[in-house]
Amino acid sequence: MIVSSGYNIGAPEVENALIAHPAVAECAVIGIPCPERGQKVKAFVVLAPGHEPSDQLVDDLQSFTKEMIAPYKYPRVIEFVEGLPKTATGKLRRVELRNAS
Repeated sequence: MIVSSGYNIGAPEVENALIAHPAVAECAVIGIPCPERGQKVKAFVVLAPGHEPSDQLVDDLQSFTKEMIAPYKYPRVIEFVEGLPKTATGKLRRVELRNAS
């Protein structure tokens, strides 16, 4: 659970909204420290083939997410990555993402 400005935000809800965008192949969401909010939502995004990272794509993903779920839940930080850390069984290793942030 990510607590940002007193709001409880579930990472899976944000991930489900992002994955619905055609440019997103995979994603993972965590909370990162923020002096103003306590935590803010950060998304790690693996792009689908044919899509390139850009500031415009960040804006598009944030706008898209705001339309899918409550606007305060959108990822304020988006980092494009080649892949997500996973266990041998394919489970996402969020702890590695938190340590890298």
